[in-house]
Amino acid sequence: MLVTHFTDPACPFAFSAEPMRLQLEWHYGDQLEWRTVLVGLHSKVEEMEAKGFDTAKLAGFARIIQAKHGMPIDVSERERLAVSMPACRAAVAVRLHRPELAELMLRALRVRTFAGELLDEPATIEGAAMDAGIDPTDLASWSAEPATEAALQDDMRAARTPLPAALVLDHKLADAGGSDGGRRYTCPSFEFTGTQGVTFAAPGMQPWETYDVLVANAAPDIRRRAVASDVFEVLEWAPYPLATVEVAALLGTSIEDAREQLTGAASFEPVGEDGYWSLQPVTA
Repeated sequence: MLVTHFTDPACPFAFSAEPMRLQLEWHYGDQLEWRTVLVGLHSKVEEMEAKGFDTAKLAGFARIIQAKHGMPIDVSERERLAVSMPACRAAVAVRLHRPELAELMLRALRVRTFAGELLDEPATIEGAAMDAGIDPTDLASWSAEPATEAALQDDMRAARTPLPAALVLDHKLADAGGSDGGRRYTCPSFEFTGTQGVTFAAPGMQPWETYDVLVANAAPDIRRRAVASDVFEVLEWAPYPLATVEVAALLGTSIEDAREQLTGAASFEPVGEDGYWSLQPVTA
């Protein structure tokens, strides 16, 4: 079964939906084939300003989103607006050259920018590359290749061609940014292509139950793994440290209960309004 994930490392809703994406990976594992599509939200600060964004407004949005969804987000006001296109290009470059590290790269970009780093700063992208085990010099070379730009443009076109079913839920879409009044997927959006070739759309952030039901309808013969038995099983499975809300989702329990189970059993690195847990000691 193919899952197409429309996302952008700059989007706080996409970051806040990580618990649900991880639930899909946990419950269905290698029965799912993933295709990640980078939306390319903004290439110029002027585009953001034209939509009414400024640093104070984005900080206010961050406070609301963090309080509602629980992911580790530094809610302080940034020194300036940052665009997402350089990070999207880097993510696509890794996908082309080191596909086995693509998820790690995208995760590292998210973690760094929502911890307070500016997403379009070279140091942020280089740091994310090192977090993912990639030589920043290699990444810079890959990012400059015409094939990377072509792939990014393909991603952006795909994100701006929502399925007819998605167009029904227009309130879950956004202005595509062109002169034709087109629409694009917001982040995160998913398309589930099942065993019979039928594709189901889930535009915009949805409750976990929506994704679970769509998977079952798209692939009725799929096997579903039960929730994790304890925090050790979760953290041993995860390829990177997890936020408290992510652990809670995989355990099928509350954030408070997950935090209680994690305390004393795992290392904690505070970030923003929460932080990340791992079985490895946190180094200074």
